[in-house]
Amino acid sequence: MAKIDEDALAEAYNRALALEKAGDIDAAVKAYEEVLAIDPEDHGGASVRIASLGRGEAPPKAPDAYVETLFDQHAEAFEDILVEQLGYAVPAMVRQRLQALELGPFKRMLDLGCGTGLTGGTLRDMVDDMTGIDISENMVEIAHEKDLYETLYVAEVEDFLEDNDDEAFDLITATDVLPYLGALEPLFFGAAENMLAGGLFIFSSETLPEDVLAGRPYMVGPHQRFAHSEAYIRERLASTGFEIVEMSEINVRMQDGNPSPGHLVIARLKG
Repeated sequence: MAKIDEDALAEAYNRALALEKAGDIDAAVKAYEEVLAIDPEDHGGASVRIASLGRGEAPPKAPDAYVETLFDQHAEAFEDILVEQLGYAVPAMVRQRLQALELGPFKRMLDLGCGTGLTGGTLRDMVDDMTGIDISENMVEIAHEKDLYETLYVAEVEDFLEDNDDEAFDLITATDVLPYLGALEPLFFGAAENMLAGGLFIFSSETLPEDVLAGRPYMVGPHQRFAHSEAYIRERLASTGFEIVEMSEINVRMQDGNPSPGHLVIARLKG
């Protein structure tokens, strides 16, 4: 990989942020395009920021380098930020719905985007054997210290699902993964390929009002996170061989003091 000119990158990125803040969208987009030219792997997520400004097509997912950098930087403070400051309670919701629907216990669980192990921790007593995957090595180290998972991998979720030849799972979770993915085909197909017939796939997503989505299956929202339409999720699940057990409207987290609406989905792979 060619060496990045860090000074030029920082200058262009800071200029882009300042222009965005000042409301000069055209100039901000141009500056973000300079950032991309200096750093094509896009550690700073410039492509996602351009899309969040309503310019260009939304990328099919957030760049791997960006997601890895983002979570490596925040690993130590991650739980405090997410749980205490943003009021993130999706893992507890997952447990509550599984118990209410009398689903489980499970033999083998795959926790996609496991982070520091929030979902693994809430479901530990319902599962015999847990595998966790995360793109951030720093996050995986923290999860490892908790001694929750039998197996942990540092990997990008879609790559892992494509390459994995371990024994199939009867539960796959992906909490707070969809906000970093646009197109859902690789995730849903990969989950189906790694799951026993009758297994459950549980995930959370964020959404935006219909008039904002304007018929789009997904878009990058104002906080550089992907939002998905309910119709797109339903259609993709059906075409991948899943049936929906339950799709609940939830508040995923607080952002700038406002709730982020989304869905908690429990789907079963048809036999």
